[in-house]
Order: sequence, then C-alpha cells, then structure tokens
Amino acid sequence: MTLTKADLIDSLYNQVGVSRTKSTRLVEALLEIMKATLESGEDVLLSGFGKFSTRKKRERRGRNPATGSVLMLKERRIITFKCSPVLRDRMNRT
Repeated sequence: MTLTKADLIDSLYNQVGVSRTKSTRLVEALLEIMKATLESGEDVLLSGFGKFSTRKKRERRGRNPATGSVLMLKERRIITFKCSPVLRDRMNRT
C-alpha cells in the first residue's frame, strides 16, 4: 500500500484532532517548505526518519530503448534519500 497525501491528511484529522481543512493546509505547507529547501540546494533532515538531499548528475550518453539510437542526456539535479539508522532498525525488527 502507498501512503498518499490524502492519507497524511486523514491521519492528522483522526490522530491529532485538527479539522480536515487545517490538516490539508498543514500537509501542503510542510511539503512546500521541503520542496523550496531542496530546490535551493539544501538538505532536508527529518530526525529518526532520514535525509533528503540533491546532487548533480553530469551529462552522459544514453540510448532510446524504442529505437536504439544514441543520445546525450543533459546534466540534471536529482533527489536522493538516505534512511536513518533508527528507521532502518525499526523496519528490520523481527
């Protein structure tokens, strides 16, 4: 099962007891803060959960899988996630 934005809103509504409208605003605001921080090149560290960071991928040679033709993939930034040891241990607990 995938955790969606709607699931987060429902969880806030049910567990914290804030209104659905306020829950929606809180989730949207949190995601906007995270997006803006990553866009500016800074990391997002959620203690006990993990770290989102950006890194650059240099230009490289690729291939179109449909046609097999060679093409150059442009330099770009990507987001990576590194799980915290706390979350990793919790996931692997038996």
